[in-house]
Amino acid sequence: MKEWAQWALDTAAARGASYADVRVLDARHRTLSTKNGKVGTLSESESLGLGVRVIAEGAWGFAATDQLTREKIDQAAARAVAIARASARVKKKDAVLAPEPMITAVWRTPIDKDPFAVPIDEMMKLLFRADEEMRKVQGVTLAEASMGFTRLEQFFASTRGSEIRQTKTYSGAGLVATSFAENEIQKRSYPNSFGGQHASTGYELIEGLQLAENARRVGEEAVALHRADKCPEGRRTIILDSSQLGLQIHESIGHPIELDRVLGTEANFAGMSFLTLDQLGKLRYGSEIVNVVADARLEHGPGLGTFGYDDEGVPAQCIDIIKDGRFVGYLSSRETAPAIGLNRSGGTMRAESWNRIPLIRMTNVSLRPGTWKLDDLIADTDEGLYLETNRSWSIDDRRYHFQFGTEIAWEIQGGKRTRMLKNPSYSGITTEFWNSCDAICNRSYWTLWGTPNCGKGQPMQSMGTGHGAAPARFRNVLVGVAYAQ
Repeated sequence: MKEWAQWALDTAAARGASYADVRVLDARHRTLSTKNGKVGTLSESESLGLGVRVIAEGAWGFAATDQLTREKIDQAAARAVAIARASARVKKKDAVLAPEPMITAVWRTPIDKDPFAVPIDEMMKLLFRADEEMRKVQGVTLAEASMGFTRLEQFFASTRGSEIRQTKTYSGAGLVATSFAENEIQKRSYPNSFGGQHASTGYELIEGLQLAENARRVGEEAVALHRADKCPEGRRTIILDSSQLGLQIHESIGHPIELDRVLGTEANFAGMSFLTLDQLGKLRYGSEIVNVVADARLEHGPGLGTFGYDDEGVPAQCIDIIKDGRFVGYLSSRETAPAIGLNRSGGTMRAESWNRIPLIRMTNVSLRPGTWKLDDLIADTDEGLYLETNRSWSIDDRRYHFQFGTEIAWEIQGGKRTRMLKNPSYSGITTEFWNSCDAICNRSYWTLWGTPNCGKGQPMQSMGTGHGAAPARFRNVLVGVAYAQ
């Protein structure tokens, strides 16, 4: 890998690039799933290639190749420089990078059990067991169980002399029970919707999820939702479970703090942002108990946004985003950091593959835990709703007005969780919603959830992000009924 990278750097420099960096990436993916007792997906793929990014005449150029011969790598580097020179003709200003020291390092995701060393038969047996347990529940129409694994071996090198080797491992699994009856579809997911839980760890994650042990309950709740009352409408106090709160963070905090969206250089998939530069350090984003960080460091936890170095060779960092309710930070790159007066990148640039250019991406954007026990929080809520597990979401292209639906809700009356409710939804305005937060559960209820499929860019890149959250309470929120007949 080092030799391939050096070929590209030498050619880029010889062609006149003032800066160049190269990523060589060897990626391996495994996906398994079952549907109603049959194999749904069983695939394994590998990809090896090189991407070279350059600045020439003050503009960016990028090219990639999976033909790793000297000739093809030289051609890719030369093409990147040619693209940069062409882009320079229409540039508004020169690309200037915040300084970063030369780094030589090796980093690896800590794992106990390599998922690619676990026999596929063993994995499929576990999925079939969970699938069967869900189907034992009368009324379950579709039982689905899935697992996914990724290993990325990457070498980064730059004309500044940095050489960084990283090996990142991701694992994930989940269950979904779907019940169709009387023209209504209900579903329950475990441990989260949209693929379950995902983390930077090994097969030990799957063993700890106890998929088969939770499968029947998941099926029973999906069927029971048909008999449940509809969620009441109006303004209510709500408590969001940690998984739903993780998605709330992702959509209403994570995307609007991406500095490329703020500056108008990126708008695909999630639009731009209401967080204009003049609001930094001034906007009251949430109540005083709301503290949010973007933390890619290993000590934050094994999130999908955990790494040693980003794809510009910048070390993982913890960045304050919201401090005591006030908006104080963006996600930045080496190029965008100077726009907000920073002398260093926040280390958030990542690319999906060797043939994609790095973009500003969420790392682990997490709500710091509070002080409450969940039982005490419910007991302190005279009347309200406890909402679990995302089912749908919608948010405008500046990340300001939103609506979320969850799979299930539980009514709270007199400080006790009572009847099950179906088809709940809630909506609001981002800053009003976060300012209505008056209680957050403590660290023992905090989970670092993995979102494996965050889309951004054109062509689209799918990237994993992490979101830590504990259940939290919000007052005077507009609640409605989703999926009304």
